[in-house]
Amino acid sequence: MGCLHAPPSAEKVTSEVHTDAAASVPVAAPPPPAPAQVAAPAVAPRPWSDEVLYFVVVDRFADGDATNNLQVDAKAPGTFHGGDFKGLREQLDELSSLGVTALWITPVVKNIDGFVTGAGFPDWGYHGYWAEDFHQLDPRFGSEQELKALVDAAHQRGIRVLLDVVYNHPGYNSRYQKDPQTSGWLRSQEQGTCGQDDVTSCVSGLPDFKTEEPEVAKYLLDAQLDWGKRSGVDGFRLDTVKHVDHPFWKEHRRRTREELGPDFFLLGEVWGGDRESLDPWFSGDELDAGFDFGFQGSALAWVQGRGRTVAFDAYLRSRHKVRKGYLLSHFLSSHDVPGALFQLGGDKARFRLAAVLQLTTTGMPVIYYGEEVGRLGGDWPANRGDMPWGERRVGPGAGLPRDESLRQFYQRLVALRRAHPALSRGSHKGLTTEGDVYTFVRHDPESGDAVVVAVNRGGKKASVSVPWPEAWGGAAARDLLDGSGLEPGPTLEITVEALSARILGRAL
Repeated sequence: MGCLHAPPSAEKVTSEVHTDAAASVPVAAPPPPAPAQVAAPAVAPRPWSDEVLYFVVVDRFADGDATNNLQVDAKAPGTFHGGDFKGLREQLDELSSLGVTALWITPVVKNIDGFVTGAGFPDWGYHGYWAEDFHQLDPRFGSEQELKALVDAAHQRGIRVLLDVVYNHPGYNSRYQKDPQTSGWLRSQEQGTCGQDDVTSCVSGLPDFKTEEPEVAKYLLDAQLDWGKRSGVDGFRLDTVKHVDHPFWKEHRRRTREELGPDFFLLGEVWGGDRESLDPWFSGDELDAGFDFGFQGSALAWVQGRGRTVAFDAYLRSRHKVRKGYLLSHFLSSHDVPGALFQLGGDKARFRLAAVLQLTTTGMPVIYYGEEVGRLGGDWPANRGDMPWGERRVGPGAGLPRDESLRQFYQRLVALRRAHPALSRGSHKGLTTEGDVYTFVRHDPESGDAVVVAVNRGGKKASVSVPWPEAWGGAAARDLLDGSGLEPGPTLEITVEALSARILGRAL
């Protein structure tokens, strides 16, 4: 949840800029007609299970238009830093050259003009989760034409786009609280009407929409689905799913399929979610996928030598028990938790092992912007720092160091995942699950593809012997990372250097 960092006591909102024009727009006013657009070529159909998703906090990625930089101070942690649609569009080659196939962007609607004071410093809605008006885009991100141009440019590169949307709450002291026509739509701490359960509580002290009321639900659905139509995005990332009731999500699914197409994708955030806790939303066909919050902790613990390998293998196998037709999405870093590299104390060798595990196991992997070039992350708000651009003159992260060798490693991993269906769709079988060398095989019977992954978390070189994969037959094999060959035999003899990994496949 983008709002999680704000403490419940952070209710006071200070407004430095509040234009009369913005204040005079009726809350429920419909948006103007969409300008005529030339549709970009549709992304070629492929299973969402094959996607590699890249997550961007728009304000922190790239500044392409200095004229929309309102209240910008790139040196302060809680202010706007200037990133916008144009900047992201101009840097899409950064994503396509990495090999990612889908892009998730933070919410784009107009956010509150003021800042929250309860965090200990001025904290603005740069992240997009504190809506002021669901019928306007935030001008600091750019115009509707620029949003549409971003989506079209992504599609031209074969990249799908997910738009982050929030139904549970607006921002602190937004116009929805102040307008008599809509103030009754909300529970709030000021009124003492917040409940104690997931649906009626006021998350982080934010006003809570009564989404169970038809009038409120229709207003929010009309607004967000309209942005889906006008922008041409391929799906929504849904914030705070468990804080909105199931009837709302059923109606949401019905309307997205009817109005945005039968394949419009819904990726939901159920805080702390895993295969089992997400199932109520899968069983009701309310989502297509949900985040597996357990992956980060499990993977980082294992690469640091905490916990038995057999237990980690059992966890990875359990992820394959997700309800058929639905997906888990797993991350190493995000805007709501400390970054993986930070949690590893900057240890890039172990971070590479975690990246190998993320990109060779089941589910839809999410790469959080900049972690592929060594952005450390850190505790909030450092986990939302600027994209490092090194010597490139791209704000706001121009001059921030980046690790190009790490990025090249990510490129190889992403390319391997895209080239081998076994890595995204295959079964999972542990081959060696004791000690520091973890070896497993992924096998996709439909394509006949099989890949063996060996990861050594130990401080010494080690060797393992496993059966030669049946799917390889009598063909030779090769290391898919370094290209070295392996002769066929009854067993596969694998030597793995300390703190390194090998990914092996049939030689073509």
